[in-house]
Amino acid sequence: MDDGGTRWLDAAEESSLPEGKGRSVEIGGRRFALFRLGGKFHAIDDTCPHRGAPLGAGWVENGEVFCPMHGWAFDPTTGSCSTRPDRPVKSHPTKVEGGRVWIGVAG
Repeated sequence: MDDGGTRWLDAAEESSLPEGKGRSVEIGGRRFALFRLGGKFHAIDDTCPHRGAPLGAGWVENGEVFCPMHGWAFDPTTGSCSTRPDRPVKSHPTKVEGGRVWIGVAG
């Protein structure tokens, strides 16, 4: 689905991701970390910039996602990294339609 320069990718069934949890999803050769927090879905690039661990396999605590390998902390809404502010990951918009979660990517 294309929407004014944003390409929307079908990522997951809405009911398949419990509150406070995340997981990795691969769509068209790209990997995203998808999280459900506060009733909303958030998507960031799945690869930690430190050592490449999958952020979708990390844990969520106090609104931050922690890398499963070395514990770097990321804001799932913006991609900013509180451990190393100079090493953020890209965040992506999400929407829910027809019980499906969609991730928006530029282009």
